[in-house]
Amino acid sequence: MKIGSFLSLITLLFCCLISQAQNKKWTLEECVQYAVQNNISIKQTELDSKTALIDKRGAIGNFLPSLNVNASHSWNIGLNQDITTGLLQNQTTQFTSAGANVGIDIYKGMQNQNTLRRANLSIVAAKYQLVKMQEDIALNVANAFLQVLFNKENLKVQKQQLGINEKQYARSEELVNAGSIPRGDLFDIKATVALNNQNVIAAENVLLISKLSLAQLLQLKDFENFDVVDDSDVRDENNILAQTPNAIYDKALEGRTELKIARTNLEIAEKNVAIAKGAYQPTLQGFYGFNSRVAYSDRVTGVAPDTANPTSILGFVEGTNQNVLSPNFTRVLGGPAPFFDQFSNNKGQSFGAQLSIPIFNGFSVRNNVERAKVSLERSKIALEQQDLDLQRNVFTAFADAKGALNAYESSVVGLEARQVAYNYAKEKYDVGLMNSFDFNQSQTLLTNAQSEVIRTKYDYIFKIKILEFYFGIPLIKN
Repeated sequence: MKIGSFLSLITLLFCCLISQAQNKKWTLEECVQYAVQNNISIKQTELDSKTALIDKRGAIGNFLPSLNVNASHSWNIGLNQDITTGLLQNQTTQFTSAGANVGIDIYKGMQNQNTLRRANLSIVAAKYQLVKMQEDIALNVANAFLQVLFNKENLKVQKQQLGINEKQYARSEELVNAGSIPRGDLFDIKATVALNNQNVIAAENVLLISKLSLAQLLQLKDFENFDVVDDSDVRDENNILAQTPNAIYDKALEGRTELKIARTNLEIAEKNVAIAKGAYQPTLQGFYGFNSRVAYSDRVTGVAPDTANPTSILGFVEGTNQNVLSPNFTRVLGGPAPFFDQFSNNKGQSFGAQLSIPIFNGFSVRNNVERAKVSLERSKIALEQQDLDLQRNVFTAFADAKGALNAYESSVVGLEARQVAYNYAKEKYDVGLMNSFDFNQSQTLLTNAQSEVIRTKYDYIFKIKILEFYFGIPLIKN
């Protein structure tokens, strides 16, 4: 194959791929899956899970010994004591010191154990929060997805109505020319066509905005080319309305994430009370310390006779008054001992245990315990409130779904009746037995009936999704 032909083939395939990507239509499952993986709110909630893991590592660290190393180097100028000789000298000296300290909690009122248990519960709570955020985003995506479908069908209705009125305008011109209807009726039809054009433009704008809202939930930037599949069958696949509200509520009690979050928060509050009470108990800590020092000043290496003043008088012999002499010596100074020799010779160690018994601390421990107990009571009330809210939401969702189904079925019957009435009005108008005003009224009622069918259909679909959501049926099938 020639190079030119090969490049042409590659270019053609590339263009086909681009065209296919631009013409891709998203399903509800694809939208939900993509949002779960890319939505900013979900990413932020994932960071909370990472923070909980960090807190757990901190709780584990409380069981480990602490180790601190310190070192210092100083210059002393003027009259100071040589720490290696104990002599006062007017000089500039340097000193280096180093040490290490090790401490470990032997007993701390079970606070470390309860802190670790609380950290484990916080990880579980963070995971539940992530699941809750994913569920909320999934519902929001489903609502936005159905809103796009609603606006697409509404646009189709407006365009169909525009086409009908344009044909009717052409037919009216023929009737006016034939003298069957007055010319004033033609202007009424023309105004109706202009109004239909405005409705189409408004419907296109609403559809674009709904696509933008859904694309933002999915974190997509190319919302202008974004589109969804036109799959909106009205059916209760899982026969959820055959269930009773109590059965749905019992099922929701087992699996609803908000209840799991509330129960976990209650357990966390109980651990906080145990941690606060642990401060009433004695604490026992073990410790070990090591230190050493090095001096850089001259040191005494020996003594030698004092040639300038070889003797000194100690006293007198009683009776003869003869002087008692003693030889005088002077110190022989040398350089500082080697660094590591001094470090080894001057080292010191300490170890032991420290017991601390709390007796009175300004009611701080007691107040902390009382605060923890108040938070525990709040968690208990929050769990009860979540239970009540769930029960109310389930029964409300069931009633809404039933009502939405009845409204949809009624709107379908109404549309059929309006279609028959419109066909009858059109026949009368075509033969001049109805004026344009009454005919336009019939058209408007038909359009409203079509819009009502679309509205009730998608309202019913979404309410069924909510009811299935409470029953534990996921929006997307794994």
